[in-house]
Amino acid sequence: MTTKISGNAIVYCDGAFTLPEGKTAHGLVRFTDRYDVLGIIDQKYAGGDAGEVLDGKRNGIPIFKNLESALEALSDHAPKYFVIGLAPDGGRLPSEALSVIKKAVLAGLNIDSGLHDFISNNAEIQKLADENDVQIRDVRKTPNRDQLHFFTGEIEKVDCLKLAVLGTDSAIGKRTTAWMIVHGLRNKGKKAEMVGTGQTAWMQGAQFSMIMDSCINDFVSGEIEHAVVSAYKEKKPDVIVIEGQGSLMNPAYPGGFEILAAGRPDYVVLQHAPTRLEYDGFPGYKLHSLTEQIHAIQVISGKKVIAITVNHEGLKPNEISDACERITEEVNLPAFDVLAHGPNELVDLIIKNYVNR
Repeated sequence: MTTKISGNAIVYCDGAFTLPEGKTAHGLVRFTDRYDVLGIIDQKYAGGDAGEVLDGKRNGIPIFKNLESALEALSDHAPKYFVIGLAPDGGRLPSEALSVIKKAVLAGLNIDSGLHDFISNNAEIQKLADENDVQIRDVRKTPNRDQLHFFTGEIEKVDCLKLAVLGTDSAIGKRTTAWMIVHGLRNKGKKAEMVGTGQTAWMQGAQFSMIMDSCINDFVSGEIEHAVVSAYKEKKPDVIVIEGQGSLMNPAYPGGFEILAAGRPDYVVLQHAPTRLEYDGFPGYKLHSLTEQIHAIQVISGKKVIAITVNHEGLKPNEISDACERITEEVNLPAFDVLAHGPNELVDLIIKNYVNR
């Protein structure tokens, strides 16, 4: 059994566990080296199994109605952390969550949050934390400037395959796909490292990471470069996989420019949800076509998109393979649903055509 970095945790995701706003909880349910996730809080799915509710595959993580029922059921396991598993638009904390966080602090649980509303800035909660010897970690708080790095060009010395997993939209599964590629490569005997660029990747235990949307703009490129270079120097991997953020043309989350410019990937894997017609959360903003998005990536970076990975939202299981075939016909690139079918086919393609070449 692998020792987790931080320890036992309860993940709060009330009202959002099956929604895009619950994507932090989704990541922690699927995989994390940082916590041993003992349970999820979402009253809508109380009594269910988190893996079964999320992916149709039981994983033994129960869902509880509230904090009280979770603590009662888990009394023999000593949960240590209360993790905010919500990722709403703008990273704002729902007002109803404050009272639950206070209860968690009074119960002696440390608080980890990846929201833009910093829990430690709440004077009442911070006072309670001090009184109860509880730690609050606001993962998205910007580090002190003397801890940040400026771009140097050292990225050019990284002599291994670098893959960026970008997306055609936000909240589309880029991080999950990136982890699955990393794990798939490792399972086939290749040394692979994940460079996380968001708060959830950090919560999942990514050793080499930065949090792009809370970093001072002048240092974003330098922090990406530093994470990639550190992964290369310390681990000497065959492959470094860089998690994408947002999408190039998303009106609210235009991400990927810095990853292409500073991370300097050799190739791009592009995550796409074929049933989406508009950008997530922005009715009236038509999603640019897959062809347009591939073209934009290649014009900006000069690098090729080598595969499309599919988010199967809105598709029935028996429709996924046909959707992948249609994408291949449309853009002449192989398409894979790694969440539904596993990463092996994509990983085999990467190893055969791009590793150590």
